[in-house]
Amino acid sequence: MPLSLQDLQNVVINALEDIKGQHILVFDAQPLTSLFDRVIIASGTSNRQTRALAKNLHDKVKQSGGEVYGAEGEETGEWVLVDLGDIIVHIMQPTIRDYYRLEEIWGKHPIDWQAERKLAIQKAAPRRKPTAKKPLSKKPKK
Repeated sequence: MPLSLQDLQNVVINALEDIKGQHILVFDAQPLTSLFDRVIIASGTSNRQTRALAKNLHDKVKQSGGEVYGAEGEETGEWVLVDLGDIIVHIMQPTIRDYYRLEEIWGKHPIDWQAERKLAIQKAAPRRKPTAKKPLSKKPKK
């Protein structure tokens, strides 16, 4: 069974956070294109880190049962694009990210993935019944 869009998005974000990806942004691409549903942009501080982020992303998506359709830019590591079908991931060094400013293209429909994650955690947490508090007992004075 293929991963849902939300599950795939969570796998991607977790994989990027595992390798200390920075400034992770998620955008809803559905109003702008029918080719994919999400664009995720993250920064790595070096060629080595961007390649490690892409490798970890590839491995985690595969482990979760997702499909990686392609990747570009792994040779240089300045800008790695990973195609996951419903999600396109751009892993860029800060100077490249500042130059191309993809956020300006996709930024009209940001997704607050951190709030989504908190909500999912709250929903998944088992609810405990409130316990009645016992009154503090006062010891009689002798």
